[in-house]
Amino acid sequence: MPDIDEQRAAGTLSAATAGGAALRLIADLTTKETEGVTAVTPAQDGWIVSVEVVEDRRIPSTGDILALYQVEIDEEGNLLAYKRLRRYRRGSSDNGENA
Repeated sequence: MPDIDEQRAAGTLSAATAGGAALRLIADLTTKETEGVTAVTPAQDGWIVSVEVVEDRRIPSTGDILALYQVEIDEEGNLLAYKRLRRYRRGSSDNGENA
């Protein structure tokens, strides 16, 4: 299986590789710890990836403030756009509302 650099050079990122690239990009851009990828969707010229980030650590951890970011990357793994979709407390129900 080709590594990420080979996939980038060929412009053929897999969904898993796109997710990993988005995690690294958001961690670099926000300087925050990422929790993981929650969705990867093919787009016309690449991928749209949703990444969960810890924005504020609290004690106990159920009070942590998390954020969901949407990252758009091209077929080579380059960042095209990103935005924070919402913030919420860890352990809150997923009702789609902003915290």
